[in-house]
Amino acid sequence: MRLLKAYLTDRRGATAVEYGLIAAIICTALIAGLGAFTGSLQNVFNVIIDTLPGD
Repeated sequence: MRLLKAYLTDRRGATAVEYGLIAAIICTALIAGLGAFTGSLQNVFNVIIDTLPGD
């Protein structure tokens, strides 16, 4: 019973889990932002290609 009580009150792994969750949220935001930025950048290049004189 003491072993179970000690296991339930042990908080050492909680910090690692919290840091993992924060890293996952940051990665998700970066991937979403990169996807939006990539689409906008592609549109800019398409406009440049369309305005340049062709051969």
